[in-house]
Amino acid sequence: MINSIKQEQARKSQELQNQLSQCNNALENSEELLEFATRSLDIKEPEEFSKAARQIKDRVTMASAFRLSLKPKVSDNMTHLMVDFSQERQILQTLKFLPVPKAPEIDPVECLVADNAVTVAWRMPEEDNKIDHFILEYRKTNFDGLPRVKDERCWEIIDNIKGTEYTLSGLKFDSKYMNFRVRACNKAVAGEYSDPVTLETKALNFSLDNSSSHLNLRVEDTCVEWDPTGGKSQESKSKGKENKGRSGTPSPKRTSTGSRPPAGRGSRDRFTGESYTVLGDTAIESGQHYWEVKAQKDCKSYSVGVAYKTLGKFDQLGKTNTSWCIHVNNWLQNTFAAKHNNKVKSLDVAVPERIGVFCDFDGGQLSFYDANSKQLLYSFKTKFTQPVLPGFMVWCGGLSLNTGMQVPSAVRTLQKSENGMTGSASSLNNITQ
Repeated sequence: MINSIKQEQARKSQELQNQLSQCNNALENSEELLEFATRSLDIKEPEEFSKAARQIKDRVTMASAFRLSLKPKVSDNMTHLMVDFSQERQILQTLKFLPVPKAPEIDPVECLVADNAVTVAWRMPEEDNKIDHFILEYRKTNFDGLPRVKDERCWEIIDNIKGTEYTLSGLKFDSKYMNFRVRACNKAVAGEYSDPVTLETKALNFSLDNSSSHLNLRVEDTCVEWDPTGGKSQESKSKGKENKGRSGTPSPKRTSTGSRPPAGRGSRDRFTGESYTVLGDTAIESGQHYWEVKAQKDCKSYSVGVAYKTLGKFDQLGKTNTSWCIHVNNWLQNTFAAKHNNKVKSLDVAVPERIGVFCDFDGGQLSFYDANSKQLLYSFKTKFTQPVLPGFMVWCGGLSLNTGMQVPSAVRTLQKSENGMTGSASSLNNITQ
């Protein structure tokens, strides 16, 4: 196309140049004729004047200027070089572009929160068979209602959802609520987000209280491990500080009054002696709660249960009337037993890989399960008169906790049937250690 235009331009330019040259020649001839006619006016002889007149007539008759056209031989019309888009225009006019999908509507009634999983269901306001997939976004929050601007976490994205329902499983409920929103997408574009919906995801979240744990325990958030050098290193640090501050003459104030070890969180003393214990940092005062514990494979001895805040610093779990636990001993001989108030009930079941702990504070029930199979291991029936704390004892090994869990549906079902059973706590009262 460009070559054709250039060739056309060159042709027309040449024609115009030729026409311009002809006009210039005609103009020169006309000027000469005019000059000759002017000189002829000065001729006095009649014969000479007549002769000049005939010459002028002949030259005018033969002059090219009177035969030339001043209209350009070429025009600026380029219509013959225009591209015909009529066929393409017709094709474009027949195209049907996909409209932007409308925002879906999340149905809170159809949404379900159970077993640390959230099922979100939604629908389109009107049928749209052009929808290709959906995008679900969620984030955790501690605020009810509409999402807030400040202190909000980023949205997590789940793309390419083909249906109008999606289940997020294996979640840790470490916030009170979760926000959800969804948008529809076709092959061309994504639509607007739905109105956000807030679902409650309440569960017991706690960490281990390092400030009151035994010095021979190395505690980190939800993990505890036996450390035989912990007490010695702490003791050497304390002695070093005392030696630095000791003078030749003892202070009367220090000799006259007794000293008390610094209190940990909640103004309680650190566990000591053979009470290799650590408690949770969150008290249970009402409701039903669940958490899981996993022991290291080479752990020699450990206990899992609950205790009142008043558990003494020398007290071991299960040996007082303020604590309840199940105890696993892999040292010298293997034993698996439930303990309370210094009484023991041997359990004729295999020690599971993970132990699930269910505490119904209002119902006065503490049950232990195989976390994998949800088999009931043992259950205490009592009446809690004070808030209880999750309690753990470990010797030569370590424990890891899984918190932020809802009470599993299987456990709730087992609780209904278990409540019809009798003798769990009373049988323990009849058995001595």
